[in-house]
Amino acid sequence: MHKTIIEPFRIKSVEPLRRTTPEERRALLEHAGYNLFSIASESILIDLLTDSGTAAMSTEQWAAMMRGDESYAGSPSFARFKAAVQGIFGFRHVIPTHQGRAAEHILFTVMCRKGSIVPNNTHFDTTRANCEFRGAEAVDLPIPEAREPSLVHPFKGNMDAERLAALLEREGRERVPLVMLTITNNSGGGQPVSMANIRAVKEICAKHSIPLYVDACRFAENAYFIKLREPGYADKTPREIAREIFSYADGCTMSAKKDGLANIGGFLGTNDDLIAQQEKDLLILTEGFPTYGGLAGRDLEAIAVGLNEALDEDYLNYRIASTAYLAEHISREGVPIMQPPGGHAVYIDARAFLPHIPPAQFPGVALAAALYVEGGIRSVEIGTLMFGEHAAMDLVRLAIPRRVYTQSHIDYVVEVILEVWRRRGEIRGLEITYQAPFLRHFTARFRPHSV
Repeated sequence: MHKTIIEPFRIKSVEPLRRTTPEERRALLEHAGYNLFSIASESILIDLLTDSGTAAMSTEQWAAMMRGDESYAGSPSFARFKAAVQGIFGFRHVIPTHQGRAAEHILFTVMCRKGSIVPNNTHFDTTRANCEFRGAEAVDLPIPEAREPSLVHPFKGNMDAERLAALLEREGRERVPLVMLTITNNSGGGQPVSMANIRAVKEICAKHSIPLYVDACRFAENAYFIKLREPGYADKTPREIAREIFSYADGCTMSAKKDGLANIGGFLGTNDDLIAQQEKDLLILTEGFPTYGGLAGRDLEAIAVGLNEALDEDYLNYRIASTAYLAEHISREGVPIMQPPGGHAVYIDARAFLPHIPPAQFPGVALAAALYVEGGIRSVEIGTLMFGEHAAMDLVRLAIPRRVYTQSHIDYVVEVILEVWRRRGEIRGLEITYQAPFLRHFTARFRPHSV
């Protein structure tokens, strides 16, 4: 077996990258209030802010887009989209939305009320915000191992089943309208959830007649980790594993901007006829008619193809191996990261990287800023800024867009990280000067902490 990772595709179209100097980047960063969301993409060399909607689409996806039917109702593009979704996920009702957070908003509006409790292995930012906007309480129940970045565990994304059982015994169906599992567990370091854990969570939910929903945005990566790591699944295909995962779920939310390999789109899935009708009624009010849900027909076509391409084993092997390549090359030089590396991103442990900066001075934001100044790399903080008092860790996520960068790009990222690692003692903390009441990390502004 050859060791070199080769991309399982050829490059057909290229996009130029614009280089900037460290002096230019310092000025841009200061003008942006040290928030990388506020820097124009033209001033970014390697953009690892997110893997959401940033994938390079395939020739098959572009070809499918050309047959997109833009009829307002009953488009054949929706029929193909629905068939692709049901072929993988199996849900009776498929409700398209313009992206994952729209699906979350509709789901929580229909199923939650003020005072509801929604358990999750770990809520991501938009999931938590949409839950709390409804007046519900978002409760994270990760396993203890998930809070130790350096600890190696094959399924650190798992939910703590014992804590879930205790919560449901205490609160019951009256306060818990649904339980969610996020696969892979993004806020917990992109870590997978095991099939055994999914089954255990389902059994607990079924005992209390509470529906289980899956946040499915990285379902293909999670399925591949199960194939690689869980006994009994080595000979199963990712598609077969995915079908088993969703056989235990009563519904799902999906951002197709991740494992749909599309630039926009998502959907809600459910087997509940009454809930589906309520969701479709709200969809018409906020997104569009139920056969387009805020998407153009061409987007529905791109997702229909992308969902199936995401389950291709050659693609998944390349995807997981290329992420591990970055993780291995920085961790062997001492850079502290979330172990083992996840599927879509490498997470640097900012608290361990910058032990002289306390959480109140946002070590993750400070590290992300330093990476940008050093090499024009954009990353994102997942920690005290994003989750406030709920943050158990301060991580910097380097999310790798699908089918976009080559190994030489990743080698450059390694060089930049290691240079910042060598000069880590020079990095200062930050203090916040502006924050929004919800999802503050998108628009917050900072200045260097005054000593």
